[in-house]
Amino acid sequence: MNSTGKIVKISGPLVIAEGMRDANMFDVVRVSNQKLIGEIIEMHGDRASVQVYEETAGLGTGEPVVSTGEPMSVELGPGLIGSIFDGIQRPLDDIRKICGNSLKRGVDVPSLKRDKLWKFTPTVKTGDTVIGGDIIGTVPETDIVLHKILVPNGISGTVKKITSGDFHVDDVICVLDTGKGEYNLKLFQKWAVRRGRPYKKKLSPDMPLVTGQRVVDCLFPIAKGGVASIPGPFGSGKTVTQHQLAKWASADIIVYIGCGERGNEMTDVLNEFPELIDPRTNKSLMERTVLIANTSDMPVAAREASVYTGITIAEYYRDMGYSVALMADSTSRWAEALREMSGRLEEMPGDEGYPAYLGSRLAQFYERAGRVISNGTDGREGTLSVIGAVSPPGGDISEPVSQATLRIVKVFWGLDSNLAYQRHFPAINWLTSYSLYVDSLADWYNNNVSADWIKLRARFMEILHDEDELKEIVKLIGMDALSATDRMKMETARSIREDFLHQLAFHEVDTYTSLTKQLYMMKLILMFNDKAVEAVGKGADVEEISVLPVREKIGRFKYIPEEKTSGEFEKISVEISSEINRLMSRGDN
Repeated sequence: MNSTGKIVKISGPLVIAEGMRDANMFDVVRVSNQKLIGEIIEMHGDRASVQVYEETAGLGTGEPVVSTGEPMSVELGPGLIGSIFDGIQRPLDDIRKICGNSLKRGVDVPSLKRDKLWKFTPTVKTGDTVIGGDIIGTVPETDIVLHKILVPNGISGTVKKITSGDFHVDDVICVLDTGKGEYNLKLFQKWAVRRGRPYKKKLSPDMPLVTGQRVVDCLFPIAKGGVASIPGPFGSGKTVTQHQLAKWASADIIVYIGCGERGNEMTDVLNEFPELIDPRTNKSLMERTVLIANTSDMPVAAREASVYTGITIAEYYRDMGYSVALMADSTSRWAEALREMSGRLEEMPGDEGYPAYLGSRLAQFYERAGRVISNGTDGREGTLSVIGAVSPPGGDISEPVSQATLRIVKVFWGLDSNLAYQRHFPAINWLTSYSLYVDSLADWYNNNVSADWIKLRARFMEILHDEDELKEIVKLIGMDALSATDRMKMETARSIREDFLHQLAFHEVDTYTSLTKQLYMMKLILMFNDKAVEAVGKGADVEEISVLPVREKIGRFKYIPEEKTSGEFEKISVEISSEINRLMSRGDN
């Protein structure tokens, strides 16, 4: 039932309305004569506290507040892919046609285009029994995404009528006899964003989300259906790292949420993604991407809605059986919106003014990730991986948002401003970062890449940690105090850092490295180390070993195109042995 009240107080994005006795928590409301979109976030008797998702300047007391009687929901259907929405799923291209380049208040446009025709092909026939989550047909949404039309959760029955052909999203395509009457199915359905979409069963994540970024795939992998966090100070490369993951991750669908970040960063996404060719399909990356843009100059309150809008869309594609990767950039801006609303509601503050429920809100968001068996009779498996950027002030990860996030996520890619200043990108610090998925992914790497993968990774990590300890000794008493073996270890660590971990996002070859090529790179570095240590043990000079011509070839291996890596690996392997053997034989003489 619709409930109408009137404004009694306005405090920034918070509006208090009286006379809302028939309204419910989280109902969507239309505020004032301009019909601004808001959501009830607190009820006291007939007084409702409304979070308004548009600019409230100029509103006055006494203006109406009308409840729609429905929770904040998104439209899920063909037309999501390739679109750019604001935080409350309004299509920005359609708004631009109405308003021009400035976002006006109170604009009401449907989320999915009502005038576009989609070709629907049924996969069930009259007389078939279907349940919630079953696929009743398909629509080719883009050249690479087949949109599966699902029976809404909670609905089941017998197909009474179903037709193929070209339809608008709000046309009836199928009629179900539910036993309690007829139910009309359309190409789209609605879902409340604050409620996770249900599934049959959650599975253990045991397959990596391959990203082509060496420091991620080798040292700190994320599983499909896993959760990861990228905290880092300004300028350390959070956004570029997320762009790289969005471009190259082995996911069928990408949902990218620009939550409170600068507008130029979303502009980069809009300019780059249509031009980028997906290596798996040779089509534009936008043909499998959904963008949610709620930039820093857009309404602060809508930041909270934007992350829920994004993850609900991601869950919808997961339910179709797709592998989905969601990028949220950044959850700190969302937390700041929570802090502002909490302050205006005069709630008891927690650490640094953030609400006491910050941790639980973050947990509710991240726990919607996972590898699941979807609802329906066919047992489809889908995954949703969530990667959230955190922007701690001054890069101090002891602040509440970073700490609350670290208690939830299984992968921590800690960006380091010192590495960024040294132009080492991605600036993921190998000493502070971690992944709790390494053990659960070990079998997959052993079976699908190499039985040596985990062993080689462990050696890399050991050498990097040893280098950190040796650096302290060098600072105190100088490099000459180290043994020849330790000096060789320092050289190998330098090779790991500069030749393997350093990766150029804007180099056409180095931007993406397959797991096979990563394996070759690890083997070459460690092969050189083992041969060099053996030579040093027989009296060879560390300085001479470190300037062997093959060192440069190992360093430049990352620029070798994928199709030539196997031959080049064999060639360099032979050169490593021959150059070091020549050095040892000269020493013997």
